[in-house]
Amino acid sequence: MSSTPRTAPPTLTIAVLAKNEAHQIERCLRSAAFADEIIVVDSGSTDDTVAVAQRLGAKTFVHSDWQGFAVQRNHLLAHATSDFIFFLDADEEITPALQGEIQAAVRSGKRAVWKIEWSVVAYGKELKYFLSQSSLERLFRRDMIERFEGAVHEHAVLTEPAAPRHVMKARLRHFSRQSIKGSLQKLTQYAMLGAAKRAAAGKQGGVVRGLASGLAIFIRLYFLRLGFLGGGPGFLFCFFIALECFFRYAALHYDRDRLTTDVGR
Repeated sequence: MSSTPRTAPPTLTIAVLAKNEAHQIERCLRSAAFADEIIVVDSGSTDDTVAVAQRLGAKTFVHSDWQGFAVQRNHLLAHATSDFIFFLDADEEITPALQGEIQAAVRSGKRAVWKIEWSVVAYGKELKYFLSQSSLERLFRRDMIERFEGAVHEHAVLTEPAAPRHVMKARLRHFSRQSIKGSLQKLTQYAMLGAAKRAAAGKQGGVVRGLASGLAIFIRLYFLRLGFLGGGPGFLFCFFIALECFFRYAALHYDRDRLTTDVGR
């Protein structure tokens, strides 16, 4: 009597990007402990980020030659060995409910892409009523990704572009902006990267274009997506995103000849 050999269950890599995240990467990695493999690509930290990641058992690689987010994600992809890969940032945390959904998706073995939405924590307060701006593709079969493209707001280029997309019900907790100083630093980085990306596409900027973009996003986030229910933290969260939109187009006009994607994470 012969028996059918058991097929090994699909495996999961959780892949994390980090730079100078020693103050919060432990929370992130502990939430990812259920994965078969955890990989951290560090972009040249000057704090204890690498030491913390290694202490927690993550396979840690340093790629300090910053060329944009897509290149760093491609490094993560190159180091991963599991069947599935979930991309996580150091300022994010997988909740138990989301963990269950990720594990179920991996067990299914489907050739598909899974999206997540954020639950935002800003300035020490969870914005419980804030409606997430968009869904982000985070879980893939590893053999379906060719590469990532884009210096900022990067996207995966797939071998099967028409693969089904599923949105997970549980949200990924995102510790988006935790201090004014950190928000100002993030504002500079993302505004300049966004300007460089638009310059490469031949787009035009200016103060009026920036004011229109900033005002539109503030109205959408603060009023339509209920940011105002978050009190002061909700206002600051929406305001900083609006400022990023404004300075993106201001820099696109006034700094056009000096724009570069070499703005480290």
